[in-house]
Amino acid sequence: MELLNPLADSDFPGRTVSYSGTAGNTGTWNAGPQGVVIWSTTDAYVVVGEGVTATASSTPIPANVPIPFIVPQGTGAPWRVSALQIGSNGVLYAKPINIR
Repeated sequence: MELLNPLADSDFPGRTVSYSGTAGNTGTWNAGPQGVVIWSTTDAYVVVGEGVTATASSTPIPANVPIPFIVPQGTGAPWRVSALQIGSNGVLYAKPINIR
C-alpha cells in the first residue's frame, strides 16, 4: 500500500461540492499536488483536471470509498474535481495529496 501525504490546509484545503444530474465542481487549487483523494456520499462519475466537467463518460466511483487520483500535468493552470450523480444526488469530498 502506498502512503499518502496530505498537503497543508493553508495552501491546499479540502473541498466539498454537491452534485446531482448537473455536475458539481469544486473550487480550484493551484498546480503542484501529485494527486487528490476523492470520496462521495453516493455513486458518482468524477474527473480531475484543468477546467473539467464530469459527464456520464467520466470515471465512476462507488459511494464512501476514498480513492486517490493523479492530478494530470496540464498547462500549470488551476485545476479542480468535478462530479455527476450516477443514481442519486450526493456530496463529493476532495483533498490534495502527494504520493510521498
